[in-house]
Amino acid sequence: MQTLAELKAALEAFDGSELKKRATTTVFADGNPDAGILFIGEAPGFDEDKAGVPFVGKAGKLLDKMIAPIGLDRTKVYITNVMPWRPPDNRNPDPAEVAMCIPFLRRHIELAAPKIIILLGAVAARHVLGVNDGIMKLRGRWLEYRIGTEMIPVLPTLHPAYLLRQPAHKKLAWRDLQAVAARLEQLGLPAQD
Repeated sequence: MQTLAELKAALEAFDGSELKKRATTTVFADGNPDAGILFIGEAPGFDEDKAGVPFVGKAGKLLDKMIAPIGLDRTKVYITNVMPWRPPDNRNPDPAEVAMCIPFLRRHIELAAPKIIILLGAVAARHVLGVNDGIMKLRGRWLEYRIGTEMIPVLPTLHPAYLLRQPAHKKLAWRDLQAVAARLEQLGLPAQD
């Protein structure tokens, strides 16, 4: 798979996942794959499964509101999930389900070749970074992800769905996004045009 289109076609043709058999659609990605800024969430929810686009429900609307003050929108970021198919009842994907999809995600990251990755929530952090620390311990700390010989800066932060349940923690996510804005400036990827 040498292109994102080929990767999407491979996922849509993949028949090894029970989740896919129950899902309405394969939720691949949204936004600008050339933006250099990659957000990775957990898995599609009900709204995303119907629309075929990540982060379009309440959590997605909150994500859009969260990134707007630092000059970002879906034309300036690329968004995907660890899992391309909705787990029943929006449960967390189990380890076997994730293990089946991780090679697709790793290839997705390689093909998108981001300059910075923002991980939304503990599930994304666990499966992209291979760490088991909770999101409250990980959030706000810059880590790295290897693509070939390059080390890409990665910042885990709170998932917008969590923030809908715990709005008092929005201030923590805002601090993380301010750190993202500062890092974008260092990388020569200013969010503001």
